[in-house]
Amino acid sequence: MRRSHGTTVAFAGMLGAAVVASSAAPAPAATGSGPLPCPSPARSRPTVVLVHGAWADTSSWNGEVDALRRAGYDARAVGNPLRDLNGDAATVAGFLKTVTGPIVLVGHSYGGSVITNAAAGIPNVKALVYVDAAAPAVGETTGALSGRGSALGANPGTLYDRAPYAGAPRGAADLYLKRDVFTRDFASDLPKDTAERLWATQRAASTTAFTTPSRAAAWQRIPSWAFVSTGDRIITPSSKLSMAHRARSKVTRFEGGSHLSLISHPGAVTAVIASAVCSVR
Repeated sequence: MRRSHGTTVAFAGMLGAAVVASSAAPAPAATGSGPLPCPSPARSRPTVVLVHGAWADTSSWNGEVDALRRAGYDARAVGNPLRDLNGDAATVAGFLKTVTGPIVLVGHSYGGSVITNAAAGIPNVKALVYVDAAAPAVGETTGALSGRGSALGANPGTLYDRAPYAGAPRGAADLYLKRDVFTRDFASDLPKDTAERLWATQRAASTTAFTTPSRAAAWQRIPSWAFVSTGDRIITPSSKLSMAHRARSKVTRFEGGSHLSLISHPGAVTAVIASAVCSVR
């Protein structure tokens, strides 16, 4: 795996070693999954809450949940309804209010938009982690943040299978990624049989999830981390880096990967989550 040059901070722990950048500059590739357990643990260990994105479910986080639990941390992957940003964020916020103690809130893809809104007004959220995710400002929609050159910029008829759903707003529909788009662009670094199984079990996302403007930008007050896979064809690396720079996130560039690096490289993703966990005092 290639590494770019830059200032790094190296961590070592029971999960391995990680290389993480400071501030929002391009960073070396992550190569492992540390630094848990934290060398100077917080008085109360944070709970890690993980929010999946579109065309996925809570099982996307299995690798990260297993690693965090082995290191002695509570990790909860919660269901994201994938209906509309306001309702989805309210659902996640409702869960956050049941958690006692500090929270590290993690979002993948559209889940990044959800945590950006869900964390607003929840003082227990001490860190945000964006994993190949959208991090909208107030008024921005998730659909507008994929970036120039994203596979999602193609003709919608070539990208999605549409289906009606009960209670849908006028004009809204459920979207399923077509098989070739899923395997070629969404899960491009996974074995084909794994990618096809994930395609077959994908959860649909409503069109309104991508068109609802963000009401909040929790990254303005909460420290954030960004994991950026350079091989992502769904949210382009340049778009993710631009959002991370705006949020003043601590950025880790992962050389290669795909939009589903959380599945294909859970150790590298866990390393970044661990850095956020260890920042909580």
